[in-house]
Amino acid sequence: MRKSVEAARDRGRADVVIIGGGINGIAAFRDLALQGVDVLLVERDDFASGASAASSHMIHGGIRYLENGEFRLVRESVRERNDLLKTAPHRVRPLRTTIPIRRFWSGLIQAPLRFLTGRAGRPTERGAVLIKLGLIIYDLFATTGRRTPWHRFRGRRASHAELPKLAPDVTWTATYFDASMHDPERLALDVLADGLAASRSAHAVNYVEATGFDGGSIALTDRDSGETFRVACDVIINATGPWADLTNSALGSPTRFMGGTKGSHIVLDNPELVAATGGREIFFENADGRIVLIYPLKGRAMVGTTDIDADPAEPVRCTEEEVDYFFALIGEIFPEIAVSRDEIVYRFSGIRPLPASDAANPGQISRDYRIEVADHGGTTLVTLVGGKWTTFRSLGQTLSDVTLRLLRAPRVETTLGRAISGGRDYPASDRARDVWLRSRLPGAGSRGPVLLSRYGTRAAEVWRVLEDDDDVPIAGDRLSTRELAWMVDEEHVTRLSDVVKRRTDLAFTGAVTHELLERIADALAPLLDWDDERRRHEVAETIAELRDRNGIDLATRATA
Repeated sequence: MRKSVEAARDRGRADVVIIGGGINGIAAFRDLALQGVDVLLVERDDFASGASAASSHMIHGGIRYLENGEFRLVRESVRERNDLLKTAPHRVRPLRTTIPIRRFWSGLIQAPLRFLTGRAGRPTERGAVLIKLGLIIYDLFATTGRRTPWHRFRGRRASHAELPKLAPDVTWTATYFDASMHDPERLALDVLADGLAASRSAHAVNYVEATGFDGGSIALTDRDSGETFRVACDVIINATGPWADLTNSALGSPTRFMGGTKGSHIVLDNPELVAATGGREIFFENADGRIVLIYPLKGRAMVGTTDIDADPAEPVRCTEEEVDYFFALIGEIFPEIAVSRDEIVYRFSGIRPLPASDAANPGQISRDYRIEVADHGGTTLVTLVGGKWTTFRSLGQTLSDVTLRLLRAPRVETTLGRAISGGRDYPASDRARDVWLRSRLPGAGSRGPVLLSRYGTRAAEVWRVLEDDDDVPIAGDRLSTRELAWMVDEEHVTRLSDVVKRRTDLAFTGAVTHELLERIADALAPLLDWDDERRRHEVAETIAELRDRNGIDLATRATA
């Protein structure tokens, strides 16, 4: 049994147990740890491996929520976006976003009806007038504490001069700013690290599943060793997102809070498509009412997303029908650019943690969140319903406030404006970045930018570990043996897939091969006490996971 799991088992009690190590559970964990609460976070898989890993890599205010009348959510989202641009500059950066527009008046009747009645009606492409009004309101929401420019409209000539590959029938473009989040899983790890550093009474374990509840204690099963143990607590926070009802059923308290829709994405190695975006996100509405994006990311083009009813009890996959849908959309916006399945380097799909709803159009289901509190055999069960990446900090604080009231404990710290891990003292300009690399990572050479991108200013700490002993490259500048040791010691790496899918972007960018997995597994084996059978199992399981969940057939890939 791993030491972190042994510690949770041996303590046998925590004031609060949080079930669910996605970004919202992690945010609540950090906030409670800062208040000095004795808190244990458990996650049945790897941290940020579920819905949190399937995002569109955006931190955004939700301009389309205005039409649903969700002004509170837009206000909160814009505030949190602006705060993250300041507190997590190593992860969250301004994102120029352009909306291609074909019509002028379209949607002016349907949108007010949707706002006033809540009925979706027949999907209609929004025209220039409606988009202009929406962006004016959106910019006004963002005025306080804004760190991004106001929106701009351009006519046909200027639009096609900026983006010459646009479809000829695009008549206007509207460009505004939200924010990008290039590495969501690593941002979640940063927040987790801050929580663990905040208090000796804060503990977190991955690959540990909540399997029951009785007599004021939760039964927890270590999925590595198979051992089950019990932890008593006063409050349980269910932050398992789309699986919240399944979790409550496992705890003996059935609920029907959750709905959920599937969102899929593909990642293409198509330099022409990347260039056609002009370094910005192309964001538009399809005729069926779905919001679609083409997003240049890490030298690739990410295309998404769908909005399809999904069952949280079943695994979700990006289907061939969804790929056809994405290719058709690319053709509508950039008709001269050819794309093919051979260019897909990664696929991913997840379930949005939406509340149960009878809305005919999934896009009309509220993206806001609520908190349900119930007595559960003398222990209080707090269930999070909903939530999204952008508002994780404020949502975590809200969950924490509810819990502090239940514990009759005071709030002593706030997370608003608090720098997140590697975002502290992050160099704000290219010149400052060069100076930082020379002074903090002397001798790192081409590894320096990779480490700074991956860890923010914590890269200086990682570099000291790399310098301390023989460090052997595994994937060129992108990974080495000593860095793997860091990931095992400091970042909860337990499985081979943790490394290639969530601690690095090797899988996302299409850099994983069978040979590379073998090299990483060889380096991990002594660090994690794997015997030959376990090492072979890890390679086989990762190959199967990449094939089944991410559409990667390693048999067809060249050697790294």
